[in-house]
Amino acid sequence: MSDWKDTQRTGSAFGSVPRAGGDVQGRETYDEGLRSYMLSIYNYMASAVLLTGIVAAGAAATGLAYAFASGPLIWIVALAPLGFILAMSFGLHKMSYGTLQVVFWAFATVMGLSMSTIFLVFTGESIAVTFFATAAAFAGLSLFGYTTKKDLTAMGSFLIMGVVGLIVAMVVNWFLQSETMSFVISGLGVLIFAGLTAYDTQRLKNDYQYLRGTEFMGKAVIMGAVSLYLDFVNMFMFLLNFLGSRE
Repeated sequence: MSDWKDTQRTGSAFGSVPRAGGDVQGRETYDEGLRSYMLSIYNYMASAVLLTGIVAAGAAATGLAYAFASGPLIWIVALAPLGFILAMSFGLHKMSYGTLQVVFWAFATVMGLSMSTIFLVFTGESIAVTFFATAAAFAGLSLFGYTTKKDLTAMGSFLIMGVVGLIVAMVVNWFLQSETMSFVISGLGVLIFAGLTAYDTQRLKNDYQYLRGTEFMGKAVIMGAVSLYLDFVNMFMFLLNFLGSRE
């Protein structure tokens, strides 16, 4: 396996100041490669979000969402996305690039089936409004993460701990069924995944210095898309629970 963290083999270190001649050209080549790398991640992520939306809307329109909501299939479609995430994370180095692509698109499809039940709870108008609000917020936060000079690593560690806290709170509230607690969880969820959007964008940008020119880069693009996809979907779901109009 190639050493994709060997900066001597992949060129000048990220953030180095170009000097003259070849250094300027090298920096331009680096920036062009970085833009292509990040654009590939965004393309995968946006395509997955679109696929999830189409599947969710289709399942709701055909009545399939009712079958998920009222039968034992609800547990399958609810837990299946987690299975795909674990498969991609732990099987990443064993999977070929083509296999990882198939698993990624299957994950987005199953997520659509899982999310189709939101059409039974919320109005179509509030779902659409929340989606576009999330898209606008995601774009702004990701742009901030890409352009900021501030190191967001410490914030990322804090936010990841916040995700763990959210999961625990959601499990507790599943038993308590407290509307107030649900409201607080949704508000915190929006803030946490908003912060993670900026953090993950900066992390993916910084990772490029180690990935360029390696065989692992194609897989890293897909896994980067998974990270941003999860940020977007979770921010959308928490915002919908926070502001969405119910049927």
